[in-house]
Amino acid sequence: MQIASTILKRRRHSRFLSDTVRKMRQYAAQFNSVKGKQLKIMHLHKLILLIIITGGLALWGTANANNVPLILKKHLSKEPINKAKVLVAMAKQHEHAEGVPRDYNRAMELYCKAAEQGYDEALYSLGWMYANGRGVSRNDGIAVQLFTLAAEKGHSQANTMIRYLETAQEPELPDCLQSIANTSTVDYSDKPFFDLVLKLAPEYNLDPNLVMAIIAVESAFNEQAVSHKNAQGLMQLIPATAERFAVKNIFDAEENIRGGMAYLRWLLAFFKGDVTLAVAAYNAGEGAVEKYQGIPPFTETQNYVKKIQAQYAQLTHPYEPDIVHRHAVIALSEYK
Repeated sequence: MQIASTILKRRRHSRFLSDTVRKMRQYAAQFNSVKGKQLKIMHLHKLILLIIITGGLALWGTANANNVPLILKKHLSKEPINKAKVLVAMAKQHEHAEGVPRDYNRAMELYCKAAEQGYDEALYSLGWMYANGRGVSRNDGIAVQLFTLAAEKGHSQANTMIRYLETAQEPELPDCLQSIANTSTVDYSDKPFFDLVLKLAPEYNLDPNLVMAIIAVESAFNEQAVSHKNAQGLMQLIPATAERFAVKNIFDAEENIRGGMAYLRWLLAFFKGDVTLAVAAYNAGEGAVEKYQGIPPFTETQNYVKKIQAQYAQLTHPYEPDIVHRHAVIALSEYK
């Protein structure tokens, strides 16, 4: 009886793997045939997920669906941007009933998790659901706000969608997106260099609102600004920081912003996405923040952090762990 049961399980396992390999070939063919970056990315995500699942199940010798989340969990523990892409790929499967039953609630939950990490495709997909009433009541106001957030993150199609929607409805975003929507308390759209920051921010995986807040506090948008400590330009780079991030003309707006963004991205990685610590370090240096286990007891730095927080409400930010050799050592019990 036990032998028969084992044989039956192996047959089911073999059948499952055969079906999965068939789907892999199907998605591979679709990937080669489709045109357009977004479609190719979608099919590539499907292929990656199937490879992960198939490889894990083949290794473990089981087709138990309960093990699939464990395989994905191991994969999702890596760099945040990759995690967000996989979450979106999973969400699309639930939204479009691709290999799983259609489940709009699950799709929205997964999109939200990816959107919380600042992933533009997740924000765009949520906007699409609200614009078309997919699993939710149609709400153009929410859709426009989500498409606007996606555009700020660099999504190429989001602005096009905004032009087709009415915005008379009062938007009430899902709870999971409130923190993203409220990152800024200031409208920077009419400020100098806003378009440049909007263009460059996606290259550094940064929220443009955070960059604009730093520029506003650092230089008040004066590209020729020089401080008493010889910090220069829009993002007030000292010569050593400019050299560290390959800025040759410190008073050139784009070069200065690129240098400041590169440093800010590095600080966010060093402090594991903690905006308060990263901002404090932008002013006082990462060494001082690590030494004092939080915001250093310097009046200038403490006031600086408060000014940034008055313009930027988000306390955490997506970060890229692989760009630093180590992370800051901060005792959470001491950091307030």
